[in-house]
Amino acid sequence: MSTLDQTAALKVAEAPGIAPAKRGAALALLAFAQLMISLDLNIVFVALPDIGAGLGFSGQTLQWVVSAYTVFCGGFLLFGGRAADLIGQRRIFIFALWLYALSSLAGGLAWSPAIIIAARAVQGIGGAFLFPATLSLVNRLFTEGPERNRALAVWGGAGASGLTIGSLAGGFLTSAFGWPSVFYVNVLLAALAIVAAFAIIPADPKRHAHRKFDLPGALTVTGGATLLVFTLVQGPEYGWSSPAIIASAILAVSLLITFTIIEAKSTDPLMPLRLFRNRSLVAGMTITFLYMGTFGALPYFLTILLQNVHGFTALQTGLAFLVPSIAIATGTQVGERLANRFSTRATLIGGMIIGAIGTALMVAGATVDSTYMAIVPGLIVSGIGQGIVWTGMWIAAASGVAHDEQGVASGMASTTLNVGNAVGMAILIALANRSVSDLTGEELRVAMANGIQLAFWLACAGIVASLVFAMMLPAKPRG
Repeated sequence: MSTLDQTAALKVAEAPGIAPAKRGAALALLAFAQLMISLDLNIVFVALPDIGAGLGFSGQTLQWVVSAYTVFCGGFLLFGGRAADLIGQRRIFIFALWLYALSSLAGGLAWSPAIIIAARAVQGIGGAFLFPATLSLVNRLFTEGPERNRALAVWGGAGASGLTIGSLAGGFLTSAFGWPSVFYVNVLLAALAIVAAFAIIPADPKRHAHRKFDLPGALTVTGGATLLVFTLVQGPEYGWSSPAIIASAILAVSLLITFTIIEAKSTDPLMPLRLFRNRSLVAGMTITFLYMGTFGALPYFLTILLQNVHGFTALQTGLAFLVPSIAIATGTQVGERLANRFSTRATLIGGMIIGAIGTALMVAGATVDSTYMAIVPGLIVSGIGQGIVWTGMWIAAASGVAHDEQGVASGMASTTLNVGNAVGMAILIALANRSVSDLTGEELRVAMANGIQLAFWLACAGIVASLVFAMMLPAKPRG
């Protein structure tokens, strides 16, 4: 069943001033926005060689087309989430779409490396505002329980679809129209979403109490988080002992400690520390961190296996990703049904066990002599587990959070998601590549395959370890 079909079939409870049909249309738009975010994660990767050749990038600077987005998105997530609570979720949703559209236009028109890196940085900030605004709107418009679980499954399924569409679209657009087209497509998609948002998304509720914006908290957490993500993303590239990385790490820790002190003393904090008393939110944040450090690293190693070990082309690799993407999208729908029938804890535990088994099965297909079909069973089983956990962890992160704090809660969970990906990738890549230096030819292929097998086993162990945090959640079925 497609995302739109699921949206149409979604049964929603009555809410004052919001007709069920309009809420279904709003969910379709929010799912579309999530698809757009996911699409943008992969669409640029295929175009990187053409971007580098067209704009004269050096081998050392081309990575910043990707890193600029990652660093600024990770640094501004908490800021974006709180802005959605204080300024209005629909307002921030539309503002973020405008940032996406304008920065994408600048990226397509870029005539130098500096321009496209700056455009990608602004695009990352747009993503940091858009993701928590989208998620908090889902959580505001749909009541906690079965109704919200179904909505999150639709939203999550759209995100899984976007990853595959991004890989395929990137290859097609770059081949047919050149690399600028991977940016221009965002302009069109964001423009459509902006027009639809004014017509479909309910207006933000009026704020009866005056809330001040915690500027010192916003500056320290944004600076600290941005530097932390920079350290984690660039550490492997620059070297962990390089002065830039050491200075960045020290400053990041200092700013985040300062932020914690400010929040403890503030009468109207950016991130109320009492939210950490919400056991479900804390468990959800921890699981998002571990999810992206394990499951989230698998696509990277799968890409290396297919292209560098087995010699797949970019288009063949994109087509190969159809299998895990369909499995993940299916898993999101299974996760919703499990959460409604049993509990969020049982859903997460089941998804983690399935995902760990599937990831272990992938090891057999990660050899020099194996075929793609050898890894397909693992991709399917692991993908279903990933989809189940994806739906369950966002249900956990939103449970028991007031409507006017859904934005900051979404920002907190998505920040740990982003940091978890950077930490997991840094650790797994370092361990997987420990034996590949100075090797060439068949020896290099064998060493890379062995490293990928190790990464799969370590990811499997991390998934099993995350079961401990799933146990923190209530055992009783949700109402």
